[in-house]
Amino acid sequence: MATFCLVHGAWHGGWAWDPVRGELEACGHHVVAPDLPCEDPGAGVVEYAAVVRAALRGEDDAIVVGHSLGGLTIPLVPARLHVFLCALVPGASQEHAFVPGFGDARVRDELGRSYYPDPADAPRELQYPPEMAALASKLRRQAPVHAVETTLGGPAAYVVCARDAAIRPDWQRHVARDVLGVEPIELQSGHSPMLSHVRELADALTSLA
Repeated sequence: MATFCLVHGAWHGGWAWDPVRGELEACGHHVVAPDLPCEDPGAGVVEYAAVVRAALRGEDDAIVVGHSLGGLTIPLVPARLHVFLCALVPGASQEHAFVPGFGDARVRDELGRSYYPDPADAPRELQYPPEMAALASKLRRQAPVHAVETTLGGPAAYVVCARDAAIRPDWQRHVARDVLGVEPIELQSGHSPMLSHVRELADALTSLA
């Protein structure tokens, strides 16, 4: 059995992984899903990675999964395998990464942190299934973070979300093949497969264990 460390994307917390966590634990895997300090304007991916390493308690043989913005953090965490889930990747240009219009419903506060002033906009933009829309009330404010130069130590995998309305699926495929050098795994999901395609995502992750 494997240890999975599930790293959330912008605005979220470890709670976003609860459905997938349950599936993985039911298969006998050990799972950690830390809360990153996304509301702290003084914290960046280095500090995020320190939180992830602390959650792993020094274990460096885990499968570390980064969703969306979490892809900028996971390369800084020693792991058996780094899995990018519709995620940004350090070293890849973000110029054409995002679907036009994504983020139009967000604003920034006086500290530069982004958030959704209308709670109905978040589940729509992030492609939550209707039955999970209430979870958007848990979203936090996201301080700006930027990638740091790093070398991905060890093998990687990329899971493309083919119906993603946030990060362009063709950009995801390009990064998988041309930056990471791997053939992507594809899910027929939007940007939040940990909520909308729980069984399919858990199966894909288990296949990598």
